[in-house]
Amino acid sequence: MKRLLGKVALFAAVIMIMGLAVSCTKKETGSIKLGVAGAHSGDLASYGLPTVKAAEFVVKDINAKGGILGRKVELFVEDDVCKPEVATNTAIKLVSQGVHVVLGHICSGATKAALGIYRESKVITMSPSATNPALTQSGDYPNFFRTIASDDAQAKLEVDFALDVLKLKKIAVLHDKGDYGKGLAEFAKKFLEDSGRAEVALYEGITPGAVDYSAVVQKIKNSGAEAVIYGGYHPEASKLVMLMRKKKMDIAFISDDGVKDITFIKVAGEYAEGVYATGPQDVSKNPLAISANDIHKKTHGSDPGAFYINGYAAAQALLNAIEKAGSTDYDAVSKALRSEYNDTPLGRISFDAGGDAVGVGFSMYQVRNGVYVEVK
Repeated sequence: MKRLLGKVALFAAVIMIMGLAVSCTKKETGSIKLGVAGAHSGDLASYGLPTVKAAEFVVKDINAKGGILGRKVELFVEDDVCKPEVATNTAIKLVSQGVHVVLGHICSGATKAALGIYRESKVITMSPSATNPALTQSGDYPNFFRTIASDDAQAKLEVDFALDVLKLKKIAVLHDKGDYGKGLAEFAKKFLEDSGRAEVALYEGITPGAVDYSAVVQKIKNSGAEAVIYGGYHPEASKLVMLMRKKKMDIAFISDDGVKDITFIKVAGEYAEGVYATGPQDVSKNPLAISANDIHKKTHGSDPGAFYINGYAAAQALLNAIEKAGSTDYDAVSKALRSEYNDTPLGRISFDAGGDAVGVGFSMYQVRNGVYVEVK
């Protein structure tokens, strides 16, 4: 009797294991759901909308070739207006829609606010533009990847340019008090102080959306600064630059990829001339970048705008990882992202253990004759 019971128990165990194996290997059906989150309205829409268009082009191309793993890719686009308090709701909505991966968010503060929700839901997220170093370096977000370098590299380039190329000795460092702008400014301040070659003449935060920055501009003038390094976005940068130039302050203005945007030039107009800003390395000669830019011009009749190429590369990397993994399983896709190379408009990239893209970086640009030109 004991032997019979043992055989029955063994048989039951085998059946249970077989059932689990069948359930684990059950073929996935339905569409592959790609979420796209970012600023799609408001002052910073010019940062987020190019990524939506990039995702649309990538998905259209993939679906025309039969999709991924025989499944069509479906887009779910949600607006967070680049505000942390909205981004959490955006993330909850995308998760409730069953997205498998998310392209976004765009701004660092919004990205940070949303990442915990994606992490708990086992959803991989890849940003084309969120540059705050802690997003990958803290170890808090193993589900996060990005196709842009981090702010410490960006700030280092700005400081090196100010010291080595412009030969400046007194520099004011300003920021917009946000995760992105303040984080970059803190790195710039540290690099300047560590260099022993220049004085931080002023270090101050401004309030985003303020009507008038006359007080801080006067502080810059009184400090005797030869330049301003500003961490933040184009709405505030354009106001600062316009006010400085109107007050005949002909000093260098050096900013970041939050300002390297055509909208800054449109708003600041003639006062934008000569402004420096760091941005993703120029890949305009890459055949894949040429193709991606051409399809945007053909479809929309204009140049794509900020972070379009980074967004294009991110969409490709996410969907390529699902194909290589053979499923949308979180662990399998994570492994594929960290072990596979991707040929993208940014070049041949991969991702390190923290989620940073290997093979991307920043360049310095200057507004000349109304357009940003790379400074060689």
